[in-house]
Amino acid sequence: MAQATGTNAETIRYYERIALLPPPARTNSNYRDYGPDHAERLRFVRHARSLGFDIADVRSLLDLADQPDRDCAEVDRIASGHLATVERKIAQLQQLERELRRMLVDCGGGRIASCHIMQSLANHQLCEEDHP
Repeated sequence: MAQATGTNAETIRYYERIALLPPPARTNSNYRDYGPDHAERLRFVRHARSLGFDIADVRSLLDLADQPDRDCAEVDRIASGHLATVERKIAQLQQLERELRRMLVDCGGGRIASCHIMQSLANHQLCEEDHP
């Protein structure tokens, strides 16, 4: 399954341990015997994780996927919550970008003792942007 899906074997075992993947059948020699449903579920998990969904949300989405006749309002709620989190992170990163650009512009070169970047890093009050 690792080769077929391009997933590290340890990652697959981790997903089994936390019950995102059901335990596979075992061969007579005790090797895991994955079926097409395992591969499909693993692709779902990997894609959701690559989009930044946390494990709890992936678990909820998988539970919902097992109920195909159910209304998708809960899926929308999960995706909307994740989008809001992404938008907050983007706003924070944009603030950090502006502050770093300002620090670089304000630094006129010279010696470390008078470096505006070093002074800003040592004293948060010199920052213009509010960042964590």
